[in-house]
Amino acid sequence: MIRRGGFMLFLTLLALLPLFSSYYITMGSYIGLYSIVSLGLVLLTGVARLTSFGQAAFMGVAAYTTAILTVKFGCSPWLTLLIAMALTTAIAFLLGAITLRMGGHYLPLATIAWGISLYFLFGTVPALGGSTGISDVSALTFFGRELRDEKLFYYLIWIVCLATLWVSTNLLDSREGRAIRALRGGVSMVESFGASGHRLKNIVFIYSALLACLAGWLYAHMMRFVNPSPFGLSQGIEFLFMIVIGGPFSLWGAIAGAAVITLLKTLLQGILPKLISQTGNFEIIVFGIMTVMVLQWLKGGIWSLVEHRLPPKPAKPVNDTSSLAQRVQPARRESLLKVDGVTKAYGGLLAVKKMSFELSAGEIVGLIGPNGAGKSTMFNLISGELPLTSGKIHFGTENISSLRSPQIARRGLSRTFQHVRLIPGMTVLENVMIGSYLRTRDGLLAAGLRLNQATENQVRAEAARQLRRVGLADSMLIHAGNLSLGKQRIVEIARALCADPLLLLLDEPAAGLRYLEKQELATLLSELREQGLSVLIVEHDMEFLMNLVDRIVVMEFGEKLAEGLPCDIRSNPAVLEAYLGGV
Repeated sequence: MIRRGGFMLFLTLLALLPLFSSYYITMGSYIGLYSIVSLGLVLLTGVARLTSFGQAAFMGVAAYTTAILTVKFGCSPWLTLLIAMALTTAIAFLLGAITLRMGGHYLPLATIAWGISLYFLFGTVPALGGSTGISDVSALTFFGRELRDEKLFYYLIWIVCLATLWVSTNLLDSREGRAIRALRGGVSMVESFGASGHRLKNIVFIYSALLACLAGWLYAHMMRFVNPSPFGLSQGIEFLFMIVIGGPFSLWGAIAGAAVITLLKTLLQGILPKLISQTGNFEIIVFGIMTVMVLQWLKGGIWSLVEHRLPPKPAKPVNDTSSLAQRVQPARRESLLKVDGVTKAYGGLLAVKKMSFELSAGEIVGLIGPNGAGKSTMFNLISGELPLTSGKIHFGTENISSLRSPQIARRGLSRTFQHVRLIPGMTVLENVMIGSYLRTRDGLLAAGLRLNQATENQVRAEAARQLRRVGLADSMLIHAGNLSLGKQRIVEIARALCADPLLLLLDEPAAGLRYLEKQELATLLSELREQGLSVLIVEHDMEFLMNLVDRIVVMEFGEKLAEGLPCDIRSNPAVLEAYLGGV
């Protein structure tokens, strides 16, 4: 109720602002435009952790496209919007294809270069108006009526802004949105459930560029004049200031940051020259200091102060049953996984050397060995996270040796990780829902327009079913970061089960669990085996493994040292010497 009341108050203030002076209308319009850009930047930088300094440049692409086409060729402004969006999509796709695979600092550097290049292009090419720009840009028309009234344009800007806020909120709360949010846990985690990390990065990069494009198009027709100044690198940096100060992880923080920076910039531009007795863009210094202070003491931005005082969002209802399609488990004792002479070399170092073993359907196999034996490397080779140097891996009857993580996940293999990979800011239920990525097909358009609610309800019910299955039904609405390490590992297993796997790979699932929790985990895995699910498990707790698994494979220095029943492995002299120190 309080959240709804606050939103209604916000809408009331927006509606009443044009009743004041023209100054407030202008400020409100700029805040709306910058909010649109900042919304895309929150998704790109705050959610997906991809830093871009080029959002102002994308604004410039749209502004100059519509200015040139309307002034010199007499095109309809609505047609130029489509052309500008197509051009922006092509440019963003090209930049993303070049830089997003590299990661690290390459994307920020590329967007800086792009922003600087475009700024000088606009300012030096005579056909683009040079430094003087292009004037007499056509006004927008609705049903033959021109939008020349600044109040009407103010309302148009905020209608578009609120629409993009709604679409962005819907997108984040969807199949693709959860996968984008999961990028914070690393590409390998997302790809282990069948999503393409590079595709997700491209999606959010292009989406943020399109929002900047939309803002640039509105700006050109609001001002009816364009020149290079608003689209330089300094404006791109200001957009980053907006989301950092407002709240890099919150869509409402984008609007708050746009309002604070826009109003404070106007105030400082009037005060600082008088204090310093010199003109210049000194407000950037103040913004830089503010940014450092926020990053140091308030990483959630100023919006986090508001959010902490709001009541939690009401939980969405969770159905009792899910109708998502389920795989048919293979017949017991049927060969499910066959590792044949697999080798992984890093230069002259052999991390895995000619490893061979098999796993049958309905079987739990343990993979053990001392630290550095190559167990995690073997896991990553099976799951497709690492490419093989030589050898073959068969999953069922198919050779998956050359496949990567998303392709292998589609065939029914799901895994957990040695170091827990959950998204702390998402609820336990949302984290588990990530695992169902391959079980639905709703796209971006359906997500943005909330046409996916029937499917989302099924996914939510499936995630809740898996949480009940592992004994965490009472924790499903808690943020994952608030759980103990042991429970977080159980959440990872529930997320893997939500993918409806044929083979479950568990990397040290009992690490950090108390004795009773280990017993409950062993009971759960035994029940999964009874239901026909196959499990390959890496674990250091010998007591836990000996009473659970059907067979054990022992590795040492990347090679298979022994294989057999738990009772045989326990008494094997070579295993005792290598793994247990000869005890």
